[in-house]
Amino acid sequence: MNKKKKIKASTVVIYVFLSLMLVLYLAPLIWIGLTSFKSRPEIYKAPFGWPSAFHFENYAMAWKAGRLGIAMLNSLFVCVITLILTMVIGSMAAFAIARMRWKLAGAAMVYILIGMMIPVHCVLIPLFVRFAKIGLSNNLWGLILPYLTFSLPTCVFIMAGFFRSIPNELLESACMDGCSIFQMFFKICFPLARTGLFVTGLMTFIGNWNELLLALVFVSDDTKKTLPVALTKFVTPYQTNYDKMFPAIMIAIIPTIVVYCMFSNQIVDGLTTGAVKG
Repeated sequence: MNKKKKIKASTVVIYVFLSLMLVLYLAPLIWIGLTSFKSRPEIYKAPFGWPSAFHFENYAMAWKAGRLGIAMLNSLFVCVITLILTMVIGSMAAFAIARMRWKLAGAAMVYILIGMMIPVHCVLIPLFVRFAKIGLSNNLWGLILPYLTFSLPTCVFIMAGFFRSIPNELLESACMDGCSIFQMFFKICFPLARTGLFVTGLMTFIGNWNELLLALVFVSDDTKKTLPVALTKFVTPYQTNYDKMFPAIMIAIIPTIVVYCMFSNQIVDGLTTGAVKG
C-alpha cells in the first residue's frame, strides 16, 4: 500500500512565501513588458490593462531615438573590461590574503573591505576634479577605473572564502612537485574556484551594467554614454515619452535576464559552496 506523505505546515508556509515572492518579482517585469507594446494614449488610458494591439514599432523608435546601439556597445566595453580586470586582480589579491603567510594579510583584508563601506557619493566630486585634470573625464576609461575600484572589495571578500576551502594537502603536493606560486594559482587554485568566479563575475557585470550616477556625471558626449544614461533621454522637463521609455527599459534588462538564465546553476553552486566552506 502506498503511504500518503504528510505535508508539514512549515513546508506549506515556505511554498506560499516563495510563490508570493515569485509574483512580487515577476509582476513589475511583466507589466513593463506589456506596457512596452502600448501606444502613448493607451498607456495613459489603461496603464495596467492588456494591450489592445501590440506596437512592435515602439522598440524600433526607442532604439533609434535613444541611440541604444552605441550606448549598449559602450556599456559592454566598460563592463567587460572591468569584469576581466576585477577577476584577475581581485582573485590574485584574495589568493595572497587567504593562502600566503605574511604578517599584514589580515590588515590588508580589513583595508580592502573598508572600500565596501564607502558610498559613491563621497568620492564623486574628488574623482571628477582629479579626472578632469588628468584627461579622464568624458572618457570610458574614466568609468572603468572607479568601477574596478568599487568592484574589487566584494570580489576579494568572496574569492578569499573559496581559496581557503581548498585543501592544504593539494597545495603542499604542488609545492613538492616544484610548482611556483604563480603556477599554483593559475593551474590549481584559479580553476578550482571557478564557482566563486561565476558569482563575483555576475555581481560585477550586473552592478556596472546598471550603474547610472558615475556614468551620468563623468560622461557628457552622446557617443560615449552608457545604456543607463541613454534611458534618461526619454525623460524631459515637460514630459516623459513612455511609449519609447518602456521598450528601452526592456532592451536594457534583457541581457541581464539572459545572463542569469545561462549561469543560474553555477550561481547557486557558487553561493552554496561559499556559504558552507567560506
